[in-house]
Amino acid sequence: MAASIMAGNPALKETHLQLKARMEKAVEDFRVHLAGTRTGRANIHMLDNVRVPAYGTEMPLNQLAQLSAPEPNMIVVQPFDPTVLADIEKTLRTAEGGYNPQNDGKLVRVPIPAMTEERRRDVVKQINKTLEDHKTAVRNIRRDGNDAIKKALKEKAVSEDESKAAQEEVQKLTDAEIARLEEMGRVKEKEIMQI
Repeated sequence: MAASIMAGNPALKETHLQLKARMEKAVEDFRVHLAGTRTGRANIHMLDNVRVPAYGTEMPLNQLAQLSAPEPNMIVVQPFDPTVLADIEKTLRTAEGGYNPQNDGKLVRVPIPAMTEERRRDVVKQINKTLEDHKTAVRNIRRDGNDAIKKALKEKAVSEDESKAAQEEVQKLTDAEIARLEEMGRVKEKEIMQI
């Protein structure tokens, strides 16, 4: 892409930086969501959202235990403090993923059953819904950017031509980020549907 018109204009520089940062955050949020999505293979990121009540507060599981995936269908959770083992097991049993943890007194084994065709399709639907939500978020950021450009034009901080060029730049940025989101979604969908 050519040099940024917005970055070179003092009236629009801050808007440009905010737009890029907010769009990047939306893409990163989607990437994190995809990392935690179940694919039929054990992945420690599947447990990223699990919070365990321990020490008087709810803590992320990865701060209480070492997580590993020694086999394609097993996650092993080894707590740093054995006193929280029962809390970890109980939390995993009631967690959203429908896990059936097994506690052997030292660590918790979490078997990851193979996904059925129907479950794979449901997961893909969830990913597509989340993808649409993130694309909408990026479009809302575009709208905010265009509003800021129009405001700068109204305040005569930028010319009509600069405003038009800046709005085109915002659209190109939006298109690029949406394309990144869609590509990430396609890759994850292929991974999920693969048996």
